[in-house]
Amino acid sequence: MSRLSVFCLVLAVPLGAQQLTGYAGASAAAERAAEQAAIERADPARARELSRALSDGPHMSGTPGQARTRDYVIEQMKAMGLKTEVREYQVWMPHPTTVEVWSNGRALNLHEGPVSGDATSSRYPEILPINGYGGSGDAEGDVVYVNYGLVEDYAMLDSLGVSVRGKIAVARYGRSFRGIKAREAEKHGAVALLIYSDPQDDGYVQGDVYPDGPWRPAQGIQRGSVMNGAGDPSTPGYASKAGVARIPLEQMPVPHIPVVPIGYGNAAEVLSLVRGAGIPRGWQGGLPFRYHIGPGPTRARVRVATDTATVPIKAIWDTFGVVKGSEYPDEIVVIGGHRDAWGPGAGDNVSGTVSVLEAARAVADQMKAGWKPKRTLLFATWDAEEWGLIGSTEYVEDDTLRLMKGGVAYFNQDGAGGGPNFGGGGSPSLRGMLRDVTKTIRHPDQPTKSLYEIWRSQSKLAADEEPAMGDPGGGSDFAPFYNHLGIPTSEWGMGGFGGGNYHSLYDSFDWISHFGDASFKYHAVQASVSTAMMMRMANADILPYDYAEFGRTMRQYVTPIDKAATAKGWSLNTAPLVAAIGAFETAGTAFNAMRDSVLAGTVAKPATAKANMQLMQVERALTRPEGLRTRPWYRSLIYVADENNGYSTMVFPSINEAIRAGDHALAQRELDDLVMRFGKAATFVDGARQALTTK
Repeated sequence: MSRLSVFCLVLAVPLGAQQLTGYAGASAAAERAAEQAAIERADPARARELSRALSDGPHMSGTPGQARTRDYVIEQMKAMGLKTEVREYQVWMPHPTTVEVWSNGRALNLHEGPVSGDATSSRYPEILPINGYGGSGDAEGDVVYVNYGLVEDYAMLDSLGVSVRGKIAVARYGRSFRGIKAREAEKHGAVALLIYSDPQDDGYVQGDVYPDGPWRPAQGIQRGSVMNGAGDPSTPGYASKAGVARIPLEQMPVPHIPVVPIGYGNAAEVLSLVRGAGIPRGWQGGLPFRYHIGPGPTRARVRVATDTATVPIKAIWDTFGVVKGSEYPDEIVVIGGHRDAWGPGAGDNVSGTVSVLEAARAVADQMKAGWKPKRTLLFATWDAEEWGLIGSTEYVEDDTLRLMKGGVAYFNQDGAGGGPNFGGGGSPSLRGMLRDVTKTIRHPDQPTKSLYEIWRSQSKLAADEEPAMGDPGGGSDFAPFYNHLGIPTSEWGMGGFGGGNYHSLYDSFDWISHFGDASFKYHAVQASVSTAMMMRMANADILPYDYAEFGRTMRQYVTPIDKAATAKGWSLNTAPLVAAIGAFETAGTAFNAMRDSVLAGTVAKPATAKANMQLMQVERALTRPEGLRTRPWYRSLIYVADENNGYSTMVFPSINEAIRAGDHALAQRELDDLVMRFGKAATFVDGARQALTTK
C-alpha cells in the first residue's frame, strides 16, 4: 500500500465539528488535527518490516532469541528519539530439557518440522514440545480420554465409574485455559497429562491445513503455560528481583505431574486403540475413528526432564519507550504488548508489538511537529506473558505505588492485526472513547466507511445498539493493571481469519503473509487506533471515562445473581446492590453533564486536575486490598477470570464464587461488601463533579 493510500485511511472530520469527550472546544480542535496527522503516518510497509524482523526465529522467554527481540525493540525506539528503559527481572522459570512420549512402547515423533513454503520452519531449531511450568518425571500408565479435561468432564467420568488415578490422561485443547486441565488431571490422580488440538476444533475439519490452508496440520503443537496464576510463581505479590525470598516449589500454583502437548497425528495413535467405556454425547472429536474413554488397553509413557535443579532462574526483560508528560508527568498512560512467543510468534504477539512500536513512532514524529503530551506515555513490550503474564505482573508489582497514584489507563495489544474484523473490549468506562476513535479511521477494505461503521454492520445491530465489547476477565497483560490494581483498561484488534498457527512453529511471517494480513494493512490500521487512543488519553482536559455507561453495564449483572441464588433455593437481598449501582450510574450521568457544560466554557486547570485525581480513584474503589478469598492477588470485585475456566470472565466474582461454593451467608456478606464499594466509588465520581464547580 502506498503512502497516499494510507493517507486515505484517515476519515476527514471537520475541526470542531464534533466535541471530543473530555476536551474543551479549542483543545478539541487541536487534538483532532494532531490525531489525524499522526494517523496518517501508519505505514503497512513499515509494519511488514517490523513483523519480518521480530518473527525471524523462535523467541521463547529466557532464551537468546528473546534477548534479540529486546535489543531490536530498544534500537527501534532509540531511533525514534524516545527515551528508553529496560527492566530485568529474575524469574523462576525452569525449561524442559528432554520431552519424550511413548504409546504402547513406540516412541512418538513430537517434532513439528519444516513445511513447504515456510522459511522459518526450516531455518531455525524449534522449541521443544513443552507446556511451561509442567512438572518433571517419568510416568507410565493406561490411557484415559477425558474430553476437554474440564471440571464437568471429570464429574461425568465419576458418574461412569472411570478414574484417572494412576493413569495417563489425554485431553483436547479448548473450552478452558490449559492450566485448568493440568490442575484437574493432577487433582484426580493422573500421573501425567497429554493435551492435543483435535481436528474438529483446530484442523482439517475446519478447513485446509497449513501450508495449503490456515488450519493446524497433524504434527502441529500448541505449546503454552499450565500455571494457574499471574507473575513469577516463586514471588507472589512482589517483584522478582535478584536476592528476594522465594517460596518453595510445593507452594507454587504449578502442576507437579508431566504435562506435554502433542499433535493430533500423535493423538490418533494414542487414542485409536483405547477401549473401555463408551463416550458421552459431545465427546466425539474429529479423528477418523470412534472415541472411547478407557482406561486402556493403550498404555503411554511420558518423560520430562527440566533444568529445575541447575538453572531454574531466568532473566526476563521488559522494554519501555518513555515520553514524559509536559503538565502532569506523574499521570501515566501505558500501552503494552507481550514480546515473547512459543515460536516465531508473528501473530501472537509480534502483531501486538508492531502496533505498540508503530504507535510510538507516530507519536514521536508528531512530537517533532510540535505536539506535546500532557501526561507521561509508556510504550511497553512485556516479556514472559506466555508463561503466566509474568513481565507485566512483575512491573506492576515493582511500581505499584506509582501506578496506584497516577495510573490513568492501560491499553493492551495481544494477537492484533490478523484480519478484517475489528473488535474491542475492556473496562466499560473506556468503551465510549474507543468507539469514538474508530469513527475517525477508515476501514482499509471499504474506504468510504469508518472502522466503526463496518464494526456495527458486522455486528448486525439495531439502530440504538452499540457493538458488544469483551470484559477484562484474564488471560493477557491487562490483568495486573485491572484485575490487581483497578486501573481502567482497553484493548482492540483486527481479526477474523481462523487458523491453527496458535503457539506453534507455524505462527510465522509466512503464515501471516498468506492467511492473515498479506498487505499488512490491518496491522497499520491497528496501529492507527493505538496512536489515537494514546494521544486522546494523553491530552484530555478531563479524563474521558464514562461512569454512566459503567453503571448501565453493571446493572445487567445483577439478574444472573438472582437466578443463581434461586436455583439453590436461596433468598439473596440484591435490592441494595441494585440501588447502589443505580446511584453510581446517576452520579456518572451528573458528572458527564457537568463535565460537558464546564468544557463548553472556560475551566481552571486546578479544578480539572482535582477532578482527574478523583476520577482515577473510581475503579480503584471497586477493588479490595485483601483480594478475593479464593485468590488474594486478584483484587477486582467487578471482573476476573473464572477460576474453573481461566479464560471466561466471572463478573462480581466475590459473590458468584460464594454462590458456587454453596455458602449462602458468605454470598450475602460479599453482596453487602460490594454495595459499600459501589457507594465509595460513587463518592469519587461526585467528588470529581464537585471539583469542577471550584472557582
